[in-house]
Amino acid sequence: MNGDTATGWLPAGSGYEVALSSGRIVARNAQGARLKSMPPVLKDDPAVAGLRQLRDWLARHEAQVRADVERWMVHSLPVTARLLATVWADDAWRAELRDLIVTPYGQDGPDLDRAGFLRDVDPARGIGVVDLDGESAWLSAERFTIPHPVLLADLDELREFAVELNMGSSQLFRDVHDKPADAAGQAAAIARYEGAHYAQQRLLTSRAIALGYLVRAGTVRCRIREDGHTIDATVWAGESYPGEPAWTGALQFADAQGRAMPTADVPRIAWSEGVRLAAALHAGRTVTEEGS
Repeated sequence: MNGDTATGWLPAGSGYEVALSSGRIVARNAQGARLKSMPPVLKDDPAVAGLRQLRDWLARHEAQVRADVERWMVHSLPVTARLLATVWADDAWRAELRDLIVTPYGQDGPDLDRAGFLRDVDPARGIGVVDLDGESAWLSAERFTIPHPVLLADLDELREFAVELNMGSSQLFRDVHDKPADAAGQAAAIARYEGAHYAQQRLLTSRAIALGYLVRAGTVRCRIREDGHTIDATVWAGESYPGEPAWTGALQFADAQGRAMPTADVPRIAWSEGVRLAAALHAGRTVTEEGS
């Protein structure tokens, strides 16, 4: 009422109602006026406690949805149209999936020529997209993928197109790194981020964990599954005391058995994600007043 966007008002205390609104617990009085703050008398009310639990659960659910969608993309995992139709009814899933570029997935892998921005899912009609020419279409296929942006041709143009249509997504604007064709270019790309200095070891470790990477035995690790193979991209972060200085090592790649992989054998997504890891750690390095 009166522009109030909160829904699902619950009775609380004597003459009050409470609800969730944009992640906050809000209250209104018996006259229906939204209050600027929660009345102290409602602090321990069962209805307020229930909304706190619901808010926390929703936050965990949204975080898990984001992680699942990113995993589908990074690992090029095909998902069924039936699964997409099932999760589309969930607000958190729909918000995360909407506007991502999806493509049918067949025996030969993703059909990038039929890629489009995901706009709707209907069990009867299929997957509704806006294609890369700006035309609406319904795609019928048993499975779909969310392609990693490094696989998308004309990525800069796609980003501009998405901005024009107000359809920006974490997929399109993810940092990507194209693999140089020659060995010298590959070596230079890896060397660019080696030796990032942190004033304290704990700052390096904390940054890696905050970015979602696994840190174990002094190594920051990113695991990628691509074309049926498991590849680890790693950066040495040191094992000094938390308050001691630290420097990052060189980016390295290894197969599922832990054997070092020549850069020439690293596929495109694994390369992009590995260099993204090294670049992210380099970006958080300690910079002196002189800028060194």
